[in-house]
Order: sequence, then C-alpha cells, then structure tokens
Amino acid sequence: MALIVQKYGGTSVADAEKIKNVARRIIERRKRGDQLVVVVSAMGDTTDDLIKLAREVTEQPSERELDVLLSTGELVTSALVTMALRHMGYEAISLSGLQAGIKTDANHSRARILDIDSTRMRKELESGKIVIVAGFQGVADDMDVTTIGRGGSDTTAVAVAAGLRADVFERYTDVEGIYTADPRFVPEARPLRDISYEEMLELATYGSKMMHPRAIELAGVYDVPILVVSSFTESPGTLIHGEVSMEIRNKVRSIAHDLDVAKITVVGVPDRPGIAAAIFVPLAEAGVSVDTIVQNASINNITDLTFTVAKSELARAMKVVEPITRSIGARECVSDARLGKISIIGTGMQNNPGYAARMFSTLSEHGINIQLITTSEIRITCIIKESLVKDALRALHRAFRLDEKT
Repeated sequence: MALIVQKYGGTSVADAEKIKNVARRIIERRKRGDQLVVVVSAMGDTTDDLIKLAREVTEQPSERELDVLLSTGELVTSALVTMALRHMGYEAISLSGLQAGIKTDANHSRARILDIDSTRMRKELESGKIVIVAGFQGVADDMDVTTIGRGGSDTTAVAVAAGLRADVFERYTDVEGIYTADPRFVPEARPLRDISYEEMLELATYGSKMMHPRAIELAGVYDVPILVVSSFTESPGTLIHGEVSMEIRNKVRSIAHDLDVAKITVVGVPDRPGIAAAIFVPLAEAGVSVDTIVQNASINNITDLTFTVAKSELARAMKVVEPITRSIGARECVSDARLGKISIIGTGMQNNPGYAARMFSTLSEHGINIQLITTSEIRITCIIKESLVKDALRALHRAFRLDEKT
C-alpha cells in the first residue's frame, strides 16, 4: 500500500461539477488500496475575489486579517471535496493548515513553512480516511493563521509529501503536463515525458506559471518526485525528478517567456566604489525585487547601469531610484515597461557549445533586437520588445526542433 499526496489547483475545483470530478479521481486512486492525502487550492478566482472584497472595505487591510480572510478559500474547497467523497461512500476528513500541522514563520501573506507535524494526518490515514488538506495556509507560533503567498498550495503539497515521506506526489492541473513552450503561443508545443528539478526551477523562475519556484526548490531539496498531470484527461503527464536520460540531456528542453518585465537605466553613473550599493540597498529595503543587472564598460569613469523589475513594481522602483540618481551625480533615470523575456532552458547546454549562437542568430533572422542578455549554466535569457515575444517563441521552438519527440 503506497502513501500518495495529490494536489488539485483552482481550475480543477472551479465549480461543483469539477469538484465531483476530482472526488471521482481520488476514489479511482483509492480503489488501488493506496492511502491518500489531497491538498486543494481555492476554487477558481476565489482568492482574487476575496482580495478585491477586502480592498472595497479598506484600501489598506491588515495583513493579519487579510490572511484570515484569504485562508477561507481553501477551507471552502477542502470541505466541499470531503462532502463529495462522503456522498460517494468514502470516509474522508478535511483539515485546515493548523489541523494538518503546517507550522510557518509569522510573515503574513508570504510565510515560510518551518515544519510539518504529521501526527493528525497519520492518525486519520490509519483510521482509513482520505485526508483533504487546505493548501496555501499554515499557523505561526502565536497560533495566528498565515498564508504562504502565490503558489502556496503547491509549496504546501510538496512540504506535506516530504513530511509524510510519501511514495508519490501527483500535481493535477488543467493541462497535460510541462510543455516545450506555452501552447497558447506555440501550437506545436508538446508535453515533456520528464524534466529535472534544475530545469523546472529555471522554467518556473523565468516565466512558466505551471508551478511556483519555491515548490520546485523544496521538492529538489527533499527529493520529492512530482507527476504533473491533467485533471480532465488520461494523459501520462510529466515527471519532475532528479535526473533525465542521457539522450535528453543533450538538447534544449523548453522555452519560457515572461511578459511582466520593465527596465530601468541610470544614465551617466560615476564609476566608483559604493554606487551599486547606493542604488540596490534602498530598492531591497523598499521590497523591490531586481532581476537582470547590466553595467556598461566605464568610459572616463562614467557608465550606465541597467536592471529589470516586474511591471507592477516599476512605479515604486522609480520612486526609490530617481532621488538616488540625483544624489550620486548621475545624468538621468529612464524606464521602459514594454519589454518581455524569452529563455531557452536545458541541461544539455551546460557542456556543449553553439546554443547561444543559434539563439542569437534565430532572433536576428526574424528582426528581433536583443536589449539585455543573462545566463546560467543551463539557461540563456534575452530581454526583447514585448510585442515580439510571440514571434520569438515560435522561431526558437522551430530552431531547436522542440516539436520533435525524443
């Protein structure tokens, strides 16, 4: 008898019929004799609706009370899935984050999971019940409810699987797995059979919305294999795990894109020690996350410093950087919010030349200018005009022959 942890996202439980469908899938797995813990997200757009409702009450809701409010979305789903299972003749119980033993720090809206006390979950499993856990939430030492931020249900599920030492973690969604590119932009994109933690972490960080980077990072640390599979079809899905086969390693695996990119350039920066700190320390203190950073070569001790942020953080970042620009004696600070990010990803790039050349040549052939470049051992990312991202995706997908099955 295996111990299985499953996770169902908001689109999989968006209404009563879909909840019944999820219950039937859970039962199909239960009939194999397995023990089941199922982590669920809030239904559909519930979290966004609750945030909107809170903002209608007050422009600045308390973080503590907002966490209490947002945690109710997953509680609703877990109770409804449990009701459906019991109606179909199977013993089940819903558990909140507190009841499931999910312990976090006290950072409301962005809490980190510190520990999983699996005592209650194991007790319910041993009594023969299917355990339904509300994702996205936990409890701090003072017993206050916390939420784990966007992607929190994925992170919860991986943590639960690690804490229970589950045999398998299955992540159900509305698509058939991890694709070679976003199929909404590239019709020829196909689901991958498997992908490594390292590759998936890069994908999640650089544009893929399939899973949150925190969940992938946690899975890699605790070696929790993740099967990403559709809630609506019988496709085999994609296995995220430690390694992929030797043949698959020798190529680009997938292409990620991100349209949430804005660029800030501080022009005419004096090239002396402490200037970078004078810019980036205040940004960090303001909670602005900076991505790509490029500094030009100094000419006459003057240089330009460029970096990217999310579009939603551009106004806040400019508010921080503009007075710093004046105080350090730079010429001006300019921004551009019409950018996107395109990344090729694959462990095959690590020890094989030619990938950057093919990427840059392909973009050039299609008249796509590269504004910034950043790399890792298994990734090459180009910042380009937002309007050209779709063309770049399709061109690179063809150039690296990702439509061909391995």
